[in-house]
Amino acid sequence: MFNRKNSNSSENSNFWISYADLMAGLLFVFILLIGAIIVKSTILKNSLKDKESTLETQSEILEKQSNDINKKSVAITMRDKEINKLKNLLAQREQYIYESDKKLIISENALKLKEEEISKLNQILLAQNTKIDKFSNKIVILQNLSSEYNSTIENQKTTLDDYKNRVLIMSDNLSKSNEKLKLTDKKLLTLLQTLDNKQTKYDELLVKLQAQKAKIKSLTGIKLKVIAELKSALGDKINIDKNSGSLRLSSNILFDKGSAILKDGAKTELKSIFIDYVDTLISNPNISEHLDTIVIEGHTDSDGGYLYNLALSQKRAYAVMNYLLTLDYIKKHNIKTKLVASGRSYLDPIKVNGIEDKDASRRIEIKFRLKNEDAMSEIERILDAD
Repeated sequence: MFNRKNSNSSENSNFWISYADLMAGLLFVFILLIGAIIVKSTILKNSLKDKESTLETQSEILEKQSNDINKKSVAITMRDKEINKLKNLLAQREQYIYESDKKLIISENALKLKEEEISKLNQILLAQNTKIDKFSNKIVILQNLSSEYNSTIENQKTTLDDYKNRVLIMSDNLSKSNEKLKLTDKKLLTLLQTLDNKQTKYDELLVKLQAQKAKIKSLTGIKLKVIAELKSALGDKINIDKNSGSLRLSSNILFDKGSAILKDGAKTELKSIFIDYVDTLISNPNISEHLDTIVIEGHTDSDGGYLYNLALSQKRAYAVMNYLLTLDYIKKHNIKTKLVASGRSYLDPIKVNGIEDKDASRRIEIKFRLKNEDAMSEIERILDAD
């Protein structure tokens, strides 16, 4: 009986221990899920901020263009007002000439009547010459008066002729002004049509430019996508540089000081890390289609001369590449053609607070290059400058 109770209590304790382990495992999985959600939301927020800044820049450009169009429309409205004023002035001038012509016609009719009266008087005087010898002095006086009157009439005719000439000149000037106004109206209509055509072409070009810009932006963002894919696939297992996506390995682990001979103890770790890194690049179709080369770079610190460090960094890079070329993984996936090795001497040191970290500077970097990466970087720089 005693043994049965002990067995029951041990089974209960084992059950509760298993239950506690299960709950701890579930809690750990839950914490991992929360961390992944937080990282993803941070990436999405940064992406949204970039898009919002791009939209604000484009809206500012559109506002400037709309202001220019408003200014042009205001100028055209002022031109229309000036043309209307000129038309009103011409209408007033035409009314004034019309009234002047009426006055001239009345004056000419009056002169004709007076001329007829004078001719009748002359006939009467001639017929009565024999009868009015007594009044010769009076007749002479009347003749003098008539001659003065004739001279006055001739002067008035001359004045009327001059006035007619002036009226003709003014009518010619008005007709020329009308022709100029008609030409101006035609030019304004042509300008308005040209402006409308240019605005339409400008809108079409703007739409095409925005589409091309979006396409180029999607191409230039490939490297960021590749780095994101690497981080997502490798996680915390391998340390990836957040800007270049390169894999950094300390030279102190791989080589002895001043040596370019790869340590036997470092080969296993190098193989594992390299295969994990490269497998992520070539197995992911989102990355492999854009992959051009895999570069192995040797770096040193600033101790010693440039040429010495250049030769050492090159030898170390070649040593790593020679070892990697012996791996079955390289041969199986035909990666040999994509491998490139080079030495950088101490040209790219690692600095902390502006001071060189010599231990970190002595390193081997394995990085990837994308197809047309230099061209895409230059296009992205130009777009960002705009």
